[in-house]
Amino acid sequence: MAFLKGPGNLILTLLRKLIYLWVRSRVLGADREQLGLDPEKPVCYVLQYSSLSSRLVLEEELKRAGLPRAERPLPLGEGLKHSFFFLYQRRGGLRRLRQTPVPTERFEALVSQGCRTGNDVQIVPVSLFWGRSPDKEKSLLKIMLSDSWSVTGPLQKFFTILMHGRNLFVQFNRPLSLQEAVSEARSESVAQRKLARILRVHFRRVRQAVIGPDLSHRRTLVNSLVRSQPVKDAIRETAEHEDIHQARAKERALKYAHEIASNFSMVTIRFLEVVLGWLWNRLYDGIRVNNIETAQEAARDNAVVYVPCHRSHIDYLLLSFVLYKNGLMPPHIAAGINLNMPIVGPLLRRGGAFFMRRSFRDNPLYSAVFNEYMHVMFTRGFSVEYFVEGGRSRTGRTLQPRPGMLSMTVRSFLRDPRKPIVFVPVYFGYEKVLEGRSYLGELQGTQKKKEGLLGLISSVRNLRRSFGQVSVNFGEPIELAGVLDEKQPQWREQAYDEESRPEWLPDVVNTLARRTVTNINEAAALNPVNLLATVMLATDRLAMDEQLLARLMEDLCNLLHKQPYSDRMTFPEGSGEDWIAYNEAMGLIVRRKQKLGDIIMLEGRHAVLMTYYRNNVQHLFAIPALLASLFQNNSSLERERLVFLARAIYPYIQSELFLRWPTESIDGVLDTWIDRLVEEGLLISEGSLLHRPEPGTADAVRLGVLSNGMIQTLQRYYLSIAILQRFGPNTLTPEELEEQSTLLAERVSVLFGLSAPEFFDKTLFRNFIANLRTNGILTTDEDGRLAWRSGLEEVAEEARLVLSSELRQSILQVTNVSVPMPGVKSADLPETGQS
Repeated sequence: MAFLKGPGNLILTLLRKLIYLWVRSRVLGADREQLGLDPEKPVCYVLQYSSLSSRLVLEEELKRAGLPRAERPLPLGEGLKHSFFFLYQRRGGLRRLRQTPVPTERFEALVSQGCRTGNDVQIVPVSLFWGRSPDKEKSLLKIMLSDSWSVTGPLQKFFTILMHGRNLFVQFNRPLSLQEAVSEARSESVAQRKLARILRVHFRRVRQAVIGPDLSHRRTLVNSLVRSQPVKDAIRETAEHEDIHQARAKERALKYAHEIASNFSMVTIRFLEVVLGWLWNRLYDGIRVNNIETAQEAARDNAVVYVPCHRSHIDYLLLSFVLYKNGLMPPHIAAGINLNMPIVGPLLRRGGAFFMRRSFRDNPLYSAVFNEYMHVMFTRGFSVEYFVEGGRSRTGRTLQPRPGMLSMTVRSFLRDPRKPIVFVPVYFGYEKVLEGRSYLGELQGTQKKKEGLLGLISSVRNLRRSFGQVSVNFGEPIELAGVLDEKQPQWREQAYDEESRPEWLPDVVNTLARRTVTNINEAAALNPVNLLATVMLATDRLAMDEQLLARLMEDLCNLLHKQPYSDRMTFPEGSGEDWIAYNEAMGLIVRRKQKLGDIIMLEGRHAVLMTYYRNNVQHLFAIPALLASLFQNNSSLERERLVFLARAIYPYIQSELFLRWPTESIDGVLDTWIDRLVEEGLLISEGSLLHRPEPGTADAVRLGVLSNGMIQTLQRYYLSIAILQRFGPNTLTPEELEEQSTLLAERVSVLFGLSAPEFFDKTLFRNFIANLRTNGILTTDEDGRLAWRSGLEEVAEEARLVLSSELRQSILQVTNVSVPMPGVKSADLPETGQS
């Protein structure tokens, strides 16, 4: 390009306009604030390989973004007439692609001037990808026409632009400081090598994040699975156990491998990008993506495991779409075998899905093939996605995590820890979930429908119906090696194989599981729908004056603004009036005109579904709601007593809602929230004594709304305790107590009009009973029946301080009609006394 001087600028301009008659680009990071550019320092752009097309693209995108132009001289010294450079150039005629690229003269001049003058320059790396297609072995067409890990020549570049010019991806990255890179170098040559290495590593990480690692042909991958030693051992054992020939067992293993493996296709990815882009525009008012830089950073030098919450069948489609739009390769997704249907299954498989059976504990051959497939994914650096909850949440709460996939991931890493694994939690915040109608039926007691994509298709019959906005929030990443270092510092000192299951593995997996769902909850999205649900469900008749409703919604939002649950949660824009209008436009509420002020109401069917959206964010208000609930049956409490009561209850709600604070540090959190509630006027402080506001005041109403989010949880706890006290010690097994609690909770919800289906969720009772045993409140005798000492009475006493006498009496009356248990006669049961 040395001949382009003087009139050469005009030639460059004409060429740039010519190429952009064909090229269509997608650009990330081309923003001054996002890049963090210092206006006092010069800017210089760096591209990896010398290329006229790359220079033209750079100039056009800088012009469009309003960034400092690359054609301007760099004020650093002689020989730097432009503010850009190529890191490498290629030499050597037809054999140049086989030679190692060498640094360009302009790069060397920049480093030389930086070393001599001591002046700093902001070096902005810019990466270009034509087609973003991963390389497939034995696929000459992909190697020739797509951006991959190979270095292309001019002719191949021409055809690449011709074939993929409509799919150009340009990524600007945060600047590097020239002086920070070269200041400690002993000589210019050392400085050049150091900066070149930094930039080379940077470009490699970006390329891996954007186009993914090199892919093997699917047939090659499947055959390699069957040839691996763990699968060969499983084939031999299966043949011996079933008394069949090894060839037949091998054939079965191949069948399993074909059933499992994805068939990743960039053509399909681009097709889905177009289709899903159209679909989202028809369904949603917008997709809000927050903290995406978390995923971008994690993907640069790690095998990434995306672990989202599971709210809808579209979760995996939405995450892949968001990642691809933001310059990251879509992950390989663990999908249930029920989705491997005709037409749909092959499409999902080409979009990155690999299929797994619901259970394969009793099929060691399938287990060996699946484990080996996962191991290949991780060791080759592919990003993977799976749901730690297993199935979709029907109540809106994050479900108890299942350890299966996490255990496979940990065991694979122990076998080969060379490629770091990072878990990236993802929170989906829907304002209106697509499966709402089917969820509503299930929440009201109808039989759960079998999961399948056809159910989702039937949910999208009216594509013109608005489902509001959806938030995709990325949580704090978790490094697997860090968790292992924390829980088992000597883990590196031992060798592991595919059969290794060290005794400390369950503890590590459980810690990882809890941390994963906790970090998902930290990234929650507060939105107009769950705010309205939180307030409206706190009313007795599901109706409220519009102005009061708007004010209470704003109060709740402002409370978390001043005392955020975490720095990764997000908030809605607008005012209470805006949020009410928004909910009304989506058909979630009805308005009754009234001269004294309009009344906002929830209809019966929406009242139940609204519990789903309230439960999405219940954990955000858990601590202030717990403190507020302790004043519903007490007009005043000593501050020390309040902290003691809240601390005693906290372990149970922490386990249920996956709250972020460890039990040992909760006192400080409680004190901070007490101060906040006093500052907001929700509590009144007189020395060491705390009072609730006078009944009937606006502050009393606010306190009541806040406490409602925790009262039903405490009612559920007290119900289980009341059943235990009625049956007496050494009478019920944990399973029988769980069944009794579920049946009676369902009865209470009907008798007292509690529109909260999670009130009689069996898994919540199971978790509460397990926590009572973990905390030593309950023990089991030789026959596996529950016994207790004085601790249970203390828990019951604490419940009496929270619940009103009327409510406690009602629960006790309901327990008198409990379903008789096998071997227990009604006459043998102790009488229930007054409380």
